[in-house]
Amino acid sequence: MPIVLSDAERRDWLRLARTENVGPVTFDQLIQRFATAKDALAALPGLAARGGRSGGLKVADDTQIDKELADGAALGARLVASCETLFPQALAALDPPPPVIWVRGRIELLDRPTVAVVGARVASAGGQRFARGLAADLGQSGHVIVSGLARGIDAAAHEGAMPTGTVAVMGGGVDDIYPPEHRDLYARIAEAGCVVSESEPGRTAVARDFPRRNRIISGLSRAVVVVEAELRSGSLITARLAAEQGREVLAVPGSPLDPRARGTNDLIRQGAALCEGAEDVLRALEGLRGFREPGAAPYRRAAAAEPDDALRRQVAALLSPTPVSRDEIVRATGGPAPAVFAALVELALAGRCELLSGGMVAAG
Repeated sequence: MPIVLSDAERRDWLRLARTENVGPVTFDQLIQRFATAKDALAALPGLAARGGRSGGLKVADDTQIDKELADGAALGARLVASCETLFPQALAALDPPPPVIWVRGRIELLDRPTVAVVGARVASAGGQRFARGLAADLGQSGHVIVSGLARGIDAAAHEGAMPTGTVAVMGGGVDDIYPPEHRDLYARIAEAGCVVSESEPGRTAVARDFPRRNRIISGLSRAVVVVEAELRSGSLITARLAAEQGREVLAVPGSPLDPRARGTNDLIRQGAALCEGAEDVLRALEGLRGFREPGAAPYRRAAAAEPDDALRRQVAALLSPTPVSRDEIVRATGGPAPAVFAALVELALAGRCELLSGGMVAAG
């Protein structure tokens, strides 16, 4: 059955998503354990206290939630929870997906075949021309182009796909236009395409927001094409995330004399498919299976075991700043996996550990 949250459920879902120390992994674990956001919110104080937190956990209050919802409505944006049918299938397939996204514009574009085109901000004229032409050709073949509204390759890709459909993923809120000179480009995408963010409207992006934005760019896409990138580039983060998410990764080769080709050439060296045009992307996508429909996550309670104090101390002692697999923690403790995962959630709420995507965990 189609899933649409009630207004009260949506507020609870958003409050849980905006709670201190609740990232996508912790959110997903809480929903699996307590079935609804309302029940998870009620359990938070006890969980955080058992994890070793001395003060209260900062949970979004009614004033904060009212403001976020009003700001989104004023922009004509729509809040979609990860459990809802309207949530993009590709993004719902992530483990875990972002709990909520704000969408401004044509939400239906998010479930059409999508390809991300990303690359250097200080891009060459040739690289921008290639990105623009590639996006136009892929658009003509029925694909929506996803990018990050940045200078250089991103902007060129958006321009090339404007007649056929493009999606801009923002680091800040759906109204945080960066760089400022892309105000006109943003307005045209909001009108004819789609703008997406997991942050609240009005939020100005900071450095830590861009890896989260890159995760959504790759998560919305069936394939990621990197046109130009230096060796230390955010575009390479997007490519790595895409590979971890099971997406196709392609790179455009370039001259070894151009620093902007070092990242893309290295991707090819590591196994990324070579891209010289839209035909290469379409070939890479042949036979790619679709993504699952969003499920009834908030209404399915998973079995959970309560960790005792000894197990909780054992789990905390095993953590270090170096991320390790949660499965490694389970093996090291010898305890039941549900109890170990529950202990990790309690420690995360207390700020003593960080639950990362890809099943990893590190000391907080």
